[in-house]
Amino acid sequence: MIDRGKHPILGVNVHAVDYEAVIARILRAACERRPCAVSALASHGVMTGYLDPTHRRRLNGLDLVVPDGQPVRWALRWCHGIPLPDRVYGPILTLKVAEATAAMNIPVYFYGSTEAILQRLISNLKRWFPSLPIAGYEPSRFRKITSAEKQQVVERIKQSGARLVFVGLGCPRQEVWAYEYREALGMPILAVGAAFPFHAGLLPQAPSWMQRTGLEWLFRLIQEPQRLWRRTLLYPHYLFKVLMQAGPAARTSVLYPNEAIPEESYG
Repeated sequence: MIDRGKHPILGVNVHAVDYEAVIARILRAACERRPCAVSALASHGVMTGYLDPTHRRRLNGLDLVVPDGQPVRWALRWCHGIPLPDRVYGPILTLKVAEATAAMNIPVYFYGSTEAILQRLISNLKRWFPSLPIAGYEPSRFRKITSAEKQQVVERIKQSGARLVFVGLGCPRQEVWAYEYREALGMPILAVGAAFPFHAGLLPQAPSWMQRTGLEWLFRLIQEPQRLWRRTLLYPHYLFKVLMQAGPAARTSVLYPNEAIPEESYG
């Protein structure tokens, strides 16, 4: 188990951990019925925090921000001298947590994406993990929601008996959701992005060699050019800024959230 604490990448505190450490913290929080907001963050997610100070404070207010992308794992080594054997990839984390919660009979809830994707996702998860207790699911409304609607979401999740929530709203909306619902739900929240359509079998994953070499962004751009081309433009900017931070004179200390943030509840 590897847990070497959190370290700033462009001002966003990223945890130098492996799957085992992340899963242990999530399961412990689920068993103790306490909040634990987790984001599997790729380089685009780090850049959203770098470019938006308000969102950066949200990210730094989560319990765990794990290196979903290889370029984020590399940044931990370049900037802080911390080599990790692997990234903590959201889709794999989803399956590992589902397997663990099935073994421990911990009910889970799925929030986000579309009705069609959720139905396919849940069907596949039931086939892979027959004992997984699924308390419920709810598709995204693809808009901001009112305070009353937010409270209804909280009540539905709590009344379902769930003790852990998987969230698939896309970056950065899912991180906003995890931050804003953390205290209201009082249970682990996992923001895992594309894991929903991947495991629903509706969106192909990059070949393993592209994942290992940090070229997953290129594969996904080819798959979804209309949606992802703007995001891809941030990648060279990310690499440049990380290399600048890696210089000895540019190293920074860990940041902590210290200001109130207006709610932007998204459903």
